[in-house]
This record gives sequence, C-alpha cells and structure tokens, in this order.
Amino acid sequence: MNTASAALTPSIFGNNNPCNRRWMDISLPHSSPPPGNGGRLFVTRATSPSSSAPETDKKKKGQRNRKNKNKEQDEEKQEDENMQVSIQQQQQPVSSSSTSSVSAIKSTLDEVNPVGLGRRSRQIFDEVWRKFSGLGQISRTTRTDDDETGLLMREGGPMCEFAIPGAQNTTVLVVGATSRVGRIVVRKLMLRGYTVKALVRKADQEVVDMLPTSVDIVTGDVGESSTLRTAVEGCNKIIYCATARSSITGDLNRVDYLGVYNLTKAFQDYNNKLAQLRAGKSSKSKLLIAKFKSADSLNGWEVRQGTYFQDAVVAKYDGGMDSKFEFTENGDAVFSGYVFTRGGYVELSKKLSLPLGSTLDRYEGLVFSVGGNGRSYVVILETGPSADTSQSKMYFARISTKVGFCRVRVPFSSFRPVKPDDPPLDPFLVHTLTIRFEPRRQKPIEGPTGMKQDLRSFQLILEYVKALPTGQETDFILISCTGSGIEPSRREQVLKAKKAGEDSLRRSGLGYTIIRPGPLVEEPGGQRALIFDQGNRISQGISCADVADICVKALHDSTARNKSFDVCYEYVAEPGKELYELVAHLPDKANNYLTPALSVLEKNT
Repeated sequence: MNTASAALTPSIFGNNNPCNRRWMDISLPHSSPPPGNGGRLFVTRATSPSSSAPETDKKKKGQRNRKNKNKEQDEEKQEDENMQVSIQQQQQPVSSSSTSSVSAIKSTLDEVNPVGLGRRSRQIFDEVWRKFSGLGQISRTTRTDDDETGLLMREGGPMCEFAIPGAQNTTVLVVGATSRVGRIVVRKLMLRGYTVKALVRKADQEVVDMLPTSVDIVTGDVGESSTLRTAVEGCNKIIYCATARSSITGDLNRVDYLGVYNLTKAFQDYNNKLAQLRAGKSSKSKLLIAKFKSADSLNGWEVRQGTYFQDAVVAKYDGGMDSKFEFTENGDAVFSGYVFTRGGYVELSKKLSLPLGSTLDRYEGLVFSVGGNGRSYVVILETGPSADTSQSKMYFARISTKVGFCRVRVPFSSFRPVKPDDPPLDPFLVHTLTIRFEPRRQKPIEGPTGMKQDLRSFQLILEYVKALPTGQETDFILISCTGSGIEPSRREQVLKAKKAGEDSLRRSGLGYTIIRPGPLVEEPGGQRALIFDQGNRISQGISCADVADICVKALHDSTARNKSFDVCYEYVAEPGKELYELVAHLPDKANNYLTPALSVLEKNT
C-alpha cells in the first residue's frame, strides 16, 4: 500500500482522536479531477505516533527546528509534492480490499440517501405525469412497450392502481370506437394496459384524429361478414358500442342485428381456427348433441307414453293420447300429438352418444333450437350407470317456447332432482335426454289467427340440441338500450332490432354481458349512485363515462357472464316496483361495485 492509501485508511476505518488530525487542502490538476469533489480532495493525516515522548525530546526537537528552519520548510514542501503525486496515482483502479470497501460503503450511502431517493422519485413522477397528461391530447398520444407500458404497468409504480392483472396479454376489439361511449371505453382500456383495436367504417383523417395513435385502427363494416375476419384476429374480447345512425329499418337491422350476428360468428370461426392449429377444440364452441337435418337423424329417438296415476284411475279418466316423431317433406323433424288422458304425458327420449373425449361437465347447459305452437315442455336428464337403469337418478327443468322458432337456454344449474334426497346434478354422469309434454301447467297462447288453441295438443319442430361451453369471464359485451328516451314513433322498431341482436349473441355460445343503459348523458362519471335492474322498469338516464366503466369492469367479472341487465342513475321507484339493487359508486381504492350489484341478478335462460 502506498503512502496515500496509508493516509486514507485510518481516516475512514481508524479510531484516531480527531484532535490529533489536521486537514490538508490538495489542489489537483484539471486534467485528472477526482470523482465526486470537483477538483478538490480533503485528506486527513494522522500525526506522528511519538506524541507521548518525554518533554526533553520535545525541547531537543524544537531546538533542531529553530536551527534548521529553512531546511524544514524545504522538506515540508517536498513532502506536499510527494503527497500530490501519490494521490494522482491512486486515481487509477487498484485491486485492494480498502478501495473496494470504500466503493461499497459509498454505494450503500447513495442508495439510502433521502435526497437521492426524493430526486429519483420526483423524476419518475414527472415522467409518468407527462405521459398521463399526454393521453388528453388525442393526436399526440403514443405508446411503446418500453416506454408508456413500462411506466404504467411497472410493479409498484406510481400508477399501479390503474393497472389490471393480465391486461398486457389481452387485446380488446372496440366496435363503434368513435361513439359517445366507445371513445371513453378506448381510453379507459388504454389506461389499464390493454391492447386496443378499433373497428371503423372509414379511416379518414377525422376518425384518426378522434382516436389515440396507439390504437390499431381496422376498416370494416359489421354488415359485411367478409370484412370482419381481419378485425377479430388476435382479439380476446369484444366490446360492441355501435349504433345505427338512422331509424330506417334496414339500417337498424344491419347494425343492431346482423352486425352482432356477423361479429360473433367471425369471432367463433377465429377461435375454431386457432383450436385446429393446436389440434384441439375451441373452449368457446358449442357441443353438438343432436341435429335434425335428415330422416336418418331421427334414428335412436324413442316416443313413449305414460301417466302419473295408477291403472285403475287411468281407466276412469282415459281420454286417449297419441304422439309421433317424423321427418316431413318440408325438411323438419316434428314431434306432435295430443294428450286427453288426465295425468298423462308423452315424451321423446334418446341415449346420448357424445364424441370421444367430450363430457358434459365441461359445459354450462343446453340450448334447444325449436319451433311450434308455443307449448311448455319438461326436459329430463337421466344420470347413473347406463347398463343398470334401476340405479338411475332423474333431474328435470321446465322450458317455454314461442309461436315460431326460438332458441331456449337451459343451464344445468336449473335442473332439480325428481327425488328431493338425490344429490345435485352431475353433468358428467348424464346418459339420457328426454323431452316430455304434459297438458298441465300450459298457458293459453293466442294463435296466428287470433283464436286460442287447444292446450292438450302440441307440435314441436326440432332443429338442434347443443351444449353451451362453460367459462368464468365474458367474451362479448353488448351495449343495448332500454327504450327510455326514444321517440314513441320509432321505439318499437329500435327495440325489435336490438332484441334480435341480443338473441343472436345469447345463442352464439360466447360468454356475454348485455348492458341496457337509460338515456345517455354527457357528464362526468362516478358522481351519482347507480341502479342495476332486470325487467324494463328504469326511467332515468346515466352518464356515458359510467357505462364505459361498467364495460371495462365486466371484462373480468365472473358475475357478469351471461347476464343482461338495465342500469341508470338512482331514483325513487313507485310502490310495488322496487328495484333489485342500489349501489353507490364510491371512489374507493378497489371501486368494485359491479360484483355485489350483479350477484343478485339472474342469469338468462
């Protein structure tokens, strides 16, 4: 260790008395400034350890100093020059334990320095605030993976409360991104870290200026299915905010009905394509149980008759019954007949033959595509060992049909055991499906000619029976309307088109959330309490920002899957028309008002 190191070591690690130290101001050359002190370095020099010598030695030393004063000054000047040279040499890296220890301690002190921490945190905050304020400037908002996403999504960052886990891996397609609700939805998604694609009819300069530049703009028309294939590629979820610009029936059907149908079909085709590449099956596809497209598709279905009473009672009240299942010349599979016997019923049954590797426990329920004269039926599922029917357990659920064709969803959760002591339905064990007609509990329905039909006769046209896939999250969010605030002259045709679009989404197999807001109001969101209801009973408006916030929250909320609901601002309901739930939109940290509000609402069947 050289002289400079020997002088530095006791000043840092030693326990010398400060009284025995003196400071030297050493000016270094400008060509090689020492790091951290701008050209000056203060070094402590320890005095000679012989300070405890006898007094006689001090007198002798003083005499020698007085005699050789000029000589001592020359030696001290030479010593200062040697010290300066030694310090300059020490600026070169040396592999000594003392130098590495000094560097480690200096680094540790810099990390815990409150001034440095404050300066660094201020720099991060300024950078984030600059990016965040840039979101308000529509045409100048840019985002790169290494810049804005890193700032907004950094773990423990200043804006981490806005981020949603998994948002970086989720791409959301916003249809109607330039609408009043769509523009807010786009910015809320971006702020939370989602990748956003916007489907627009024309990508002119006016539309481009309305959207942030980080949004992937795709040109297409919801009325033309061929233009939607590119739009759905790479997307995980869809938010449909588009509305017809006029009340013309053709425009309403193109946007509100065909638009939803075409987009759901394109999304399902894309998911099936990905599944085929993985040599598997899409989790969003329905499982075909039966499809009646030819006379051969009727094979295996058995028509049976029975009664709930004993034989002696049947003979007294037997008025006759008849039923048949046939494939007509029109290409329809028709199950028809009549039941005049008291307590009698007829049923159509078949043992299920599912594809290899498919089980019903992976699905949420059944969907029937049927038509007829509007009768109600009982769907029965039989579980247990198929070889020994004596150990089978039966579960039933009632369904209602309409005059004409309709799709009826029957969740497995709605099936109840015939014997109350039996356990709940296990879809994995289902082996037989039965559709039963019985005259009781039939409601009068006006026929096409305006005359009431005989409730003891029935006609059921079967198109297909499929199983609906299960899931935890919503795949498709549709913003519909309640009809409030629409002119009475055009309300009926608007609601008819909206309802047709909702029905096409329900039977698509996708997990859906249908939001029916009241009249939209241009005002800030989160200021007033919200009401969630079912039954077309609301009458108040709601902010566009609140509707957009509900859309974003419904993306990952399991209680919002397969539900349709109305929402509006708080108001006092009429007696006897109380609402389901009143939830205050409070600005708490979690801000999770959607889950408790929707948990009391029913799923659509």
